[in-house]
Amino acid sequence: MKNRMRPNFLVNHIEQNSSFYIFHTVLLVMGVIFGAIVVNSLSVTQKDDLFYFINEFFTQFKQSEIAAPKEIFLHSLSYNSKYVGLMWVLGITMIGLPIILVLLFLKGMVIGFTIGFFVQQMGWKGFFLSFVSVLPQNIVIIPVFITVAVISVIFSLKMIRKLFVKTIYQPPFAPMLIKYCMFFGLAFLLLCLAAFIEGYFTPYLMKGLLSL
Repeated sequence: MKNRMRPNFLVNHIEQNSSFYIFHTVLLVMGVIFGAIVVNSLSVTQKDDLFYFINEFFTQFKQSEIAAPKEIFLHSLSYNSKYVGLMWVLGITMIGLPIILVLLFLKGMVIGFTIGFFVQQMGWKGFFLSFVSVLPQNIVIIPVFITVAVISVIFSLKMIRKLFVKTIYQPPFAPMLIKYCMFFGLAFLLLCLAAFIEGYFTPYLMKGLLSL
């Protein structure tokens, strides 16, 4: 019975908040597009300098041993957890609601810039390189970021409504906060999975492609 309720709860949640998910997904996609456009705004010198450092990194990456997967795992988990944690805290503060949207847009912009720069500088090889270096972990990270942003915005709006819109029935705050914290715990577990992919699979895919 519980197993049936879980998918139903997820489906109901998405259906009830579909407009939020559509808006946040479009916002992320806009960030990706904007990031790709920013590549064209760089000067030739800036592109050459950036490509030189990236090329040096790839050369060392091919010739040396792959960085310790544990270090990559911890770095990825730390970075993404702080990013998601910031959105979570901003959802509680209420006044941070616009910043949540900015953070989601910036995440898309970073992805778009990375893919756009690789493709512009390296052609098809850059496309496949960005594909194996960016896509595997972001299959998990992007849905987590979108969902965390949506949940944070919804929680923030509920808090605003609770404080400023008086109704006969006021839902208790404690259960709302507990659910909010539990969701962040689930997001953290998914980020662990993404960090595991980035640390233990992505480097080997990159090295295999660079060796071709």
